[in-house]
Amino acid sequence: MLRGDAQADRVVPPSGHTAWLTSFTAAAMTFLAVFALALSLAAGRMADRWGDALARSATIRISAPTGQIDQQTRAVLDVLATTPGISSARAMDDAEQRALLEPWFGPDLPLDALPIPRLIEVTEDSAGYDSEGLRQRLAAEAPGAVLDDHTRWRKPLAVAAGRLRLLGLTSILLIGGAMAAMITLAANASLAANAQVIRVLRLVGARDAFIARAFVRRFTLRATAGSAAGALAGLVGVALLPSADMAGGFLTGLGFQGAGWLWPFLLPPLAAMVAFIATRFAAFRKLKELT
Repeated sequence: MLRGDAQADRVVPPSGHTAWLTSFTAAAMTFLAVFALALSLAAGRMADRWGDALARSATIRISAPTGQIDQQTRAVLDVLATTPGISSARAMDDAEQRALLEPWFGPDLPLDALPIPRLIEVTEDSAGYDSEGLRQRLAAEAPGAVLDDHTRWRKPLAVAAGRLRLLGLTSILLIGGAMAAMITLAANASLAANAQVIRVLRLVGARDAFIARAFVRRFTLRATAGSAAGALAGLVGVALLPSADMAGGFLTGLGFQGAGWLWPFLLPPLAAMVAFIATRFAAFRKLKELT
């Protein structure tokens, strides 16, 4: 495939619209595939990071009149101190609650003037705790306390991550199909343009396998070169995106990490495989039409 046949290579024109069309299509589709792959991996990392952060944590929200907030907070902390499965529990201060609300309400939020509930951060141990039993104890000791074990957050995150991964895989498959279709059209156009040359080659004894091999090799190499350029451009584009921040923003974490940077290098070989199969199929079908 790499060395080729000098005589067979003369059958395929070295330049023209089919040459740049094949290379451009492979480059553009690979460029898009790099971003689809980055989206899929970023979605998985985000879901795993948020899922781990919420896995063994819970929040208790205390909504009560101003004079009862401190009293119910102490009651909740006493209940948590005697609950099996609770590793630690602490009440958040005003500065922490202001930091949590700052992205939505700005840095100058007047906590003293707003009826904001008190939050208690709960961390469970490896054995876990009985959430239903804890809710009943809280209802008896502190009527304004509400337990949130983050279950409603973890499940949607897992579902969303799975669907985003599926979307990324589907996008890559569609990109590969579109590239195969474009390369097939380019191969058909090249074969049609060289129909007279092909008839002459047959008259002098050339077999269809010899003719098809020339087209397959030329278009496969063109697609591989274009795909490599597209993958390189995609990697540069991903590298220029903002890095992940501590807040866990999704768009700022779009990219590759660690060994994930190696995945885009698999795209040019895949593009070569797609071009090989598509061109071989198109070549033999067109040659049958030219008989």
